Amino acid sequence: MRTVKQVSEMTGISVRALHYYDQIGLLRPTVCNEAGYRFYDDKALEILRQILFFREFDMPLKEIKAILDSPDYDREQVLRSQKRLLELKMKRLERLISNMNDILKGEDKMDFDVFSKAEIEELYKHMTDKMNESQRQAVREKFGSMEAFKAHYIENASSENVQENFKKVVEWYGDKQAALDASKNPAGAEVVQAYQNRLNDICSRLAAKREMPQDSFGVKSLIGEYEFVSKQLYQISDAEKIMLELADLYRENQAAKEAFDGQYGEGMAQYFAGAIWEYFK
Repeated sequence: MRTVKQVSEMTGISVRALHYYDQIGLLRPTVCNEAGYRFYDDKALEILRQILFFREFDMPLKEIKAILDSPDYDREQVLRSQKRLLELKMKRLERLISNMNDILKGEDKMDFDVFSKAEIEELYKHMTDKMNESQRQAVREKFGSMEAFKAHYIENASSENVQENFKKVVEWYGDKQAALDASKNPAGAEVVQAYQNRLNDICSRLAAKREMPQDSFGVKSLIGEYEFVSKQLYQISDAEKIMLELADLYRENQAAKEAFDGQYGEGMAQYFAGAIWEYFK
């Protein structure tokens, strides 16, 4: 067992912050004696370590609490996602430092392009390298040859509309290299389905709370959980843009609205969109 002071010295978290974590129910001490002194065991320290990992991404304490309290919380899966996000963050910082070094040397390239033709060809190669023979045969039957498909792919990916979509993807991932890395290493179908099942479960639980105000803690907790799972699914550090665009889709696209309402109940698309806007407001 360790005292509050010892935990503070070990972790760098202030005693006041530990008291506050206890107050909001985020991290309870293992034992609190008659004199009011708090003591923490190894299990509590492990929870604190998880909290500190979440805080590396500037995640609000209420959202962290909602995740840790969720019955779907999977420690190992969360750790893997946190590791991936930290690696992306590290790569991004390395690129920023490299850019600063170029500026200091007078070699600033000022590269603000989306995906160049060379990068599109690289994405094509990664995609086709992972195709099995039956998939290649299907492509040949549709386009005549792999060379014809490549020409079609590059022409389509170079179009103005697709480049605009690339811009959105780059915004979601924070920079172009992170977006390229994610495109080259997409999650497998089983992993994507597992995340989609979690998102569906969150929406079902949200539908059960639809009588609650959209700015209530219970609703915001579910939107926070949805945001966190989206970060895991898309391997991005900030899901605000993609979620606000999702809210706009359910407000403005009639087909999307009807599909969402059909799955979760009449009016749920508008309710979900409003809850997202309240969360990020």
